[in-house]
Amino acid sequence: MSASALPSAFQAWFTGRNWAPRAHQLDLLAADQAGEHSLLIAPTGAGKTLAGFLPSLIELAEPICEPRGLHTLYISPLKALAVDVQRNLMTPIGEMGLPVRVETRTGDTPVTKRQRQRYDPPDLLLTTPEQVALFVGMPDAANLFQGLKRIIIDEAHALAPTKRGDLLALGMAALQRFAPSARRTGLSATVADDAALAQWIAPQAGSEARFARIVRGPKGVAPEISMLLSEERIPWAGHTGRHAMQEVYQAIEQTQMALVFVNTRFQAELAFQELWKINEANLPIALHHGSLDVSQRRKVEEAMAQGRLRAIVCTSTLDLGIDWGNVDLVIQMGAPKGSSRLIQRIGRSNHRLDEVSKAVLVPTNRFEMLECQAARDAVLAQHLDGPVPRRGAIDILAQHIMGCAVGGPVQPDDLFAEVTSAGPYHLLPREQFDRVLGFVTDGGYALKSYDRFARLIRDGQGRLLCRNREAARAWRMNVGSIVAEPVLKVRQVSANRSRRPGTPAGGSAFVGGRVVGEIEEYFVDGLSPRDTFLFAGEVWRFEGVSGTDCLVSKAHDQSPKVPSWAGGKFPLSTYLAGRVRTMIANKSYWPTLHPQLQEWLQLQDYFSIIPQEDEILVETFPRNNRFHFACYPFEGRLAHQTLGMLLTRRLERLGLDPLGFVANDYAISVWGQKDMARVDMNQLLDQDMLGDDLEEWLEESVLMKRTFRTCAVIAGLIEQNQIGKTKTGRQVTFSSDLIFDVLRRHQPDHILLEAARYEAGEGLLDIRRLSECLERIAGQVRHQKLDRISPFAVPLMLEIGKVPVNGQALENILEEAAGESLLREAMGPDASGLL
Repeated sequence: MSASALPSAFQAWFTGRNWAPRAHQLDLLAADQAGEHSLLIAPTGAGKTLAGFLPSLIELAEPICEPRGLHTLYISPLKALAVDVQRNLMTPIGEMGLPVRVETRTGDTPVTKRQRQRYDPPDLLLTTPEQVALFVGMPDAANLFQGLKRIIIDEAHALAPTKRGDLLALGMAALQRFAPSARRTGLSATVADDAALAQWIAPQAGSEARFARIVRGPKGVAPEISMLLSEERIPWAGHTGRHAMQEVYQAIEQTQMALVFVNTRFQAELAFQELWKINEANLPIALHHGSLDVSQRRKVEEAMAQGRLRAIVCTSTLDLGIDWGNVDLVIQMGAPKGSSRLIQRIGRSNHRLDEVSKAVLVPTNRFEMLECQAARDAVLAQHLDGPVPRRGAIDILAQHIMGCAVGGPVQPDDLFAEVTSAGPYHLLPREQFDRVLGFVTDGGYALKSYDRFARLIRDGQGRLLCRNREAARAWRMNVGSIVAEPVLKVRQVSANRSRRPGTPAGGSAFVGGRVVGEIEEYFVDGLSPRDTFLFAGEVWRFEGVSGTDCLVSKAHDQSPKVPSWAGGKFPLSTYLAGRVRTMIANKSYWPTLHPQLQEWLQLQDYFSIIPQEDEILVETFPRNNRFHFACYPFEGRLAHQTLGMLLTRRLERLGLDPLGFVANDYAISVWGQKDMARVDMNQLLDQDMLGDDLEEWLEESVLMKRTFRTCAVIAGLIEQNQIGKTKTGRQVTFSSDLIFDVLRRHQPDHILLEAARYEAGEGLLDIRRLSECLERIAGQVRHQKLDRISPFAVPLMLEIGKVPVNGQALENILEEAAGESLLREAMGPDASGLL
């Protein structure tokens, strides 16, 4: 299609801005006019949003005499992105005078507006996956969506491999029932597996997979990526980045606006505090992460859009494609853990196709120097990574089935056909579908005698209906795929020396106060009254807990605690792990590395072994009256934690009395009272450990209960939100633990237990990746018996006793002197001249 095929108003609009429609915008329009579902893959700044809406705007350009109903549904993973897109759409609509009404519908939309949208919908409705799930349960959904022409999924790559993606895929399948001719368009900038994403977008039918048409945009200008390798000695372990903060601040001073990305909320709080300590020029620097109160995040976003900030310390909350315009530098503190994530973050800089995006990587420890270099090389070589395709989640399916029944009577055969038209459930066996249906109906064999688990009934035609209004209300109040760790609201209070009226003797004597954000219960459990901690960029004094509130007051303390949040760390991607192994094994590459990194690798080569790319190094050595085992798979912390758990079980059976282990993204260390050097390492690391050893460990692990809790909440077995109240984390955990124990005793093959086992293996334990690792190294274990610690083991030794295996505790700030002392210990008394 050529630009001349556009309506004259659109041609004039492009010309008036000295623009011309890009080839991929016209190709997407042609695909739509041919009735095809499509996936547009184009870099940031290439006009993806306009391309996605162009077919709709052209169809809606004609004047109307009467309401035409909802025409296009736009779905984004972020509420803020929907609001931003609405703002950007109004420019072409206003300048061309198009008779088009655009509205948003998110969890923040007032009830009155949502109700009005049901009988008076806009032409374009911008929403989120959770709202689509709620649409499915609306009795009048068929009337609202019968005229739907188009579904646009923005940032599709971020949704597809997640439970939110499963929820959305099922929601789109239901929408297709209401509007069979509606076409889907996915928009994405970073896609590692374009075929898998194209299948996720397209409706499926029959046994053979169907794919959306892939339209590709231009590649854009290569980014400019540098590494900030501090003049200070780079630490051996830890993730604080304190050593480089002065240089990070200097980089901020030289930019118009910088985004300082970190990987965890803990790092965000600490980095923000460190920058303010050295902010002599009083630059406007803000903080943005998911636990801050939504009003505070919106203020930061507004200030960004208006160009009133010089830097924002942020987590993945700002990863996706909001156009902030003035950002001219992205600083990545710590390793990005994946090349696709790095590209996504770099795309926030300049946000224009024909301008160079600039990024600076700041490794926070020695291993991260390798990973940052690998990520930089991968991005410049345009090699992407990402999660592998996964099957649809069972708990999400249960939630969707309930939603369909809330919307009206459903025939099981018709519902099965609809569910299997969704990409993640394309190959779902009928037997498993029926088991999930049985669970939603009455809870399953072990729970059917409890009336509260009966949610569906059958009518005389064999159709399924929601049992009553209470069950429907419970479903609506608990829709969604994200189950956060139990949290308390952080509420600012002020001490009232004269107890407020009505406060009983010994009771709380505080008045308050605004909500600053949310913090996880387990962190608060470890606090004592008057303890101080960092949160929202300020120091707070812990005053106590009242209901679901963590009461705090402002304080001044030079050494406050820093909260950490569960699930805050990204695992190292498989692709980057492979590149790091290659860099280490290839000595000809070493001269390109930073001198401190070269020094470390050379010392490891001298005192121990540098493994080949297809090998794994295992070292055993004595230290401090204990024996140590260290190995270096470079497979990410999830796989390493699982491997550590299984290794300790095997070593216990061998009578070697392991005392504990630590695991990070790169390595594992086990220590104990007996020498582990006499073990056959190839046999110890055999793939058969993923059989009985894994099953036995799972059966007795608290991890299974935690995973089951999440599945139970999503599937509707436990109601977290009820009318007028929300269950506390402790209440939800108590309920789920009781049900878990009942099912294990009386129905061990229950569908939710099966779902929890699968989810634990695929997610929290990364069994697939560990299995591939053990298969890769079979017969390739290089065992080096040493009489002292090796240079590679220095970071591991610093972590022993400091970081619990569950990864949920505060990471200690490690002193550089400790690492240098350990390195001297590794080299022995006769090698001091090598350092």
